[in-house]
Amino acid sequence: MQDPAVLRQQQLKHWLATLAPTYQIDPQQLQPASSDASFRRYFRVSHADASYIIMDAPPSQENNAAFIDIQARLANVGVRVPDILTYDLDLGFMLLSDLGTQNFYQTLQSPMDASALQALYRLTIKELVRMQHADPTGLPVYDANRMLEELQLFEQWYIKGYCKTELSDTEKQSLDTLFKRLVQDNVQHGQVLVHRDFHSPNLMMPTDASLRPGVIDFQDAVIGPITYDIASLVMDARYSWDEEQQLDWAIRYWQAAHHAGLAIAEDFAEFHRAYEWMSVQRNLRILGVFSRLSLRDQKHHYLDHIPRVCQYLRQVFIRYDEFNALRRLFDRLENKQTVLGMTI
Repeated sequence: MQDPAVLRQQQLKHWLATLAPTYQIDPQQLQPASSDASFRRYFRVSHADASYIIMDAPPSQENNAAFIDIQARLANVGVRVPDILTYDLDLGFMLLSDLGTQNFYQTLQSPMDASALQALYRLTIKELVRMQHADPTGLPVYDANRMLEELQLFEQWYIKGYCKTELSDTEKQSLDTLFKRLVQDNVQHGQVLVHRDFHSPNLMMPTDASLRPGVIDFQDAVIGPITYDIASLVMDARYSWDEEQQLDWAIRYWQAAHHAGLAIAEDFAEFHRAYEWMSVQRNLRILGVFSRLSLRDQKHHYLDHIPRVCQYLRQVFIRYDEFNALRRLFDRLENKQTVLGMTI
């Protein structure tokens, strides 16, 4: 019996061969471009005049119609996303324009001029505001039930799987109460198109005179709280930003969103609290997802980011008494002691 991976590669090359007369593609020149946390894979193929990205997304495991739908919504408001040149939904192959070889995360691994960094992220904030003008009608709703369901990943995969421990009855009761309150707060904010992973791996470095970043990996977009994507950006699960930097970009985003007429809190202090609470929802989910990727899918490199995510969570826990139960749990999981309210 033929290896499914080999068969899939043969199907891809055969499909590309049918495109060769139009796009001058040589299927034998395929090079891996990237992979992500899903079953989706990307390849790059180039010739003298152009470079293309080929997306391999098995239709039994990926929602390719959603990718096409969200791409059109974002392109309609001017977000810099890959053009879809052609596709085969039955096979799960797409030919995309190439937004470049370097994402933000890769760029940040080397020292970057401070002024260039600030200019890049200020343009990214504008791109986020532009994205939030996209029509979210008909998208899956990121509602209270879905948020509560996602929080179960934290217990199942991070606490039980990664930390190899169980919640006590008291801890479970306290967390259930806290999670309901957290979710009730998160869902009350303005509803927009939410990317869900608006952070450095999914932002491509500018490649033209506009200096605007590219946006990728948007197929899981939902209609949900306006606080979500800014939390993703300033508390990047792949890169550590100090609180001063987070605050600076959050203020700039809040001002830009106000100027653009988006449904955002009138008072910055209220908005700051709201997106920090949203970050707790997101980062608890991420701990569960990263643990699952390691334990179930053998993608162990995701564990490298867990300490950073925990630090972002602790940054918020210390500011709000409502999160004392979570702080105590993390103290136990990390073998820390709490004396007179201070973690040592």
